[in-house]
Amino acid sequence: MQEENKIQNLLFVINPIAGDIEKEELVEEIKAICEAHQLNHKLYKTTGEQDQGKIKALLEEERFDAVFAVGGDGTVSLVGALLIGTKTPLGIIPLGSGNGLSKDLNIPQDTEEALQLIHNHVIRNIDTIDLNGHPSIHLSDLGFNALVVQRFCEGDRRGPGSYAWIALQEYLNYEPKFYRIETDTENFEGDAFMVTIANANAFGSNAAINPNGVLNDGRFEICLIEPFPKAAGLSILYKMYTDNIDSSIYTRRISCRRATIYNVDREVMHVDGEPAELGNEIKVTMHPKSLKVILPIPEEES
Repeated sequence: MQEENKIQNLLFVINPIAGDIEKEELVEEIKAICEAHQLNHKLYKTTGEQDQGKIKALLEEERFDAVFAVGGDGTVSLVGALLIGTKTPLGIIPLGSGNGLSKDLNIPQDTEEALQLIHNHVIRNIDTIDLNGHPSIHLSDLGFNALVVQRFCEGDRRGPGSYAWIALQEYLNYEPKFYRIETDTENFEGDAFMVTIANANAFGSNAAINPNGVLNDGRFEICLIEPFPKAAGLSILYKMYTDNIDSSIYTRRISCRRATIYNVDREVMHVDGEPAELGNEIKVTMHPKSLKVILPIPEEES
């Protein structure tokens, strides 16, 4: 680990119901690594009740050199939102079913390998996006996927199989919605199957909606999937899973620094894995390099 990125006092925010590994065993591993490298640490286990306020209080009470989110996309979003604009970096130990941001950051998906980031890493800055006061680090969208995320969160079953089943059911009857989008580069008005605001590349399912997106270029992309025949759905999905979505005649991308999206039907929005009601006028602004993240050391620096 480079001296400029040395961290000594750590907070671990652990989602006890994320993933399928034994959390007590994981906690012991975290303690062992911290003790071996003489790192101070504190553990906070989420309960789903006022977690944001409780974590914020911990951050105000004590100066931590880094905060590790140990869980899925929801845990990462919870912690990351509190660290935007601060000098405290976000670390990720991915345990969820999607782990979208960690994949786009090239963080190891193997728990044992990810744990090594505690003492062996570099720290870099990435961009974040604001949506009517709601921070977004990874991907947010309106339309079909947002509806599926809402149904998924309302249900009792978890995992990619349940998500796929809900997506299939909703797809059969889904009709594109009307949007008006104004940006600092170009505008759009018309129907769309999905409108994705992308700071990164791919959903946690590995479907790449914005394969060439860069997390620290000071821009975000509005990725549109325009109306298409139902029979073309599998082809579009295949192109997303092969990083080839740009070859579809039904897609369009707007690269910009700010935008206003008029959500005429006041649909629910999906923000970094969680449903959110943002109304019919959504202002999108970019905050360049506003979040520090803990990453694996690049090969050329190791």
